[in-house]
Amino acid sequence: MSRAADIDLARINAELGRNASALVAWALGLGKTAIVTTNFRPFEAVILHLVTRVQPGVPVVWMDNGYNTPATYRYADEVSKLLKLNLKTYLPLRSRAHREAVDGPTPAIGAPGHDAFTQEVKLEPFARALRETAPQVWLTALRATDSAVRAQMEPVSINPDGLIKVAPLLHWSSKELHEYCTQHGLPNNFDYVDPTKGEEQRECGLHLAH
Repeated sequence: MSRAADIDLARINAELGRNASALVAWALGLGKTAIVTTNFRPFEAVILHLVTRVQPGVPVVWMDNGYNTPATYRYADEVSKLLKLNLKTYLPLRSRAHREAVDGPTPAIGAPGHDAFTQEVKLEPFARALRETAPQVWLTALRATDSAVRAQMEPVSINPDGLIKVAPLLHWSSKELHEYCTQHGLPNNFDYVDPTKGEEQRECGLHLAH
């Protein structure tokens, strides 16, 4: 088993950075504990299909913030059954009903309390997921077109704590994702809202913190 420090990032990114299937196979072939994260937004079935056809039982970590649309919950169930996902769902420590009864509706972007809201419904559950699953490799569906921050990322990077972060779809277009879904008969979901971001091209903080 190779150490994270021994990985030649420049070479891997140059050789495999635009070959999603090969990059997934490389990442899962490192012999390290791996997870793939999902939020069941549009085209999420692509990363889940790519990963599970190489390693069917890989833990699929979902931070369910409790604010997803009904369509997103149905999509999560459909994809989970279709791909036989080993789904690990992480919820906030308070239910949505409890939080809203005490703190009121979702705070607007930039309003007092929004950072605490994001910490409660997304960042804390993810930190808990990392503690419990203890991954050495993290596969994610983030894309360069999502935000300015992500446009500066490489397909493979190593976090300060040694976690190897792999984004096989970083350079994929929506057209390529759609064609992959069509080719493999995968469902999709466009009725998706992230209450911690509120708008496209805004970071929720998860990929800044990790």
